[in-house]
Amino acid sequence: MNMELMEAIYNRRSVRRFTDYEVSDGELREMLEAARYAPSWANTQSWRFVVIRDRNIIKEITNTYSETNPARKCSFSATALIAACAETKLVHHRGDEERTNFLQWFMFDLGMAVQNLCLRAHELGLGTVVVGSLDHEKCNSILSVPEGMDAIAIIPVGKPELRDTPKPAPKRKELQEFVWLDTFHEQFKQPE
Repeated sequence: MNMELMEAIYNRRSVRRFTDYEVSDGELREMLEAARYAPSWANTQSWRFVVIRDRNIIKEITNTYSETNPARKCSFSATALIAACAETKLVHHRGDEERTNFLQWFMFDLGMAVQNLCLRAHELGLGTVVVGSLDHEKCNSILSVPEGMDAIAIIPVGKPELRDTPKPAPKRKELQEFVWLDTFHEQFKQPE
């Protein structure tokens, strides 16, 4: 591990073009290990991942994407997909006591785990894209997802096709556009 964290955060991009490189089990294991160390509400660790290598299943899963989804092509060509799933009823109670108004806290936890996974993939020289525009019911059926769980997103993994010039980062909002100080009455000001 030699990439600095902020370098990975600044430079990771959604990748939709892969070479024919076969992602190794070891690389997948390292990515999943990074996901395992994500924080979660009350340490519920509600995430579940399915590694998909079977070409027929990859094709079936990709066919659940919306027709206009730009990730269809890279999913068909990926040597591995990772289905990011979650236990959907696990994370709003502790015992009999309801602890939060937000019954879908698992989405937050899964998002952190997926971010860890994608950053580790980037560090390993691999590319990922998180696909959420799909037919979740069909995806659940194809993957035999148990009752009480759902497939939330699919992550194609591969070696990025190299371009002559790296794609620039999309424009990001300035901090003062989305950060306030103490209340929503005073915007946060970046230090000079």
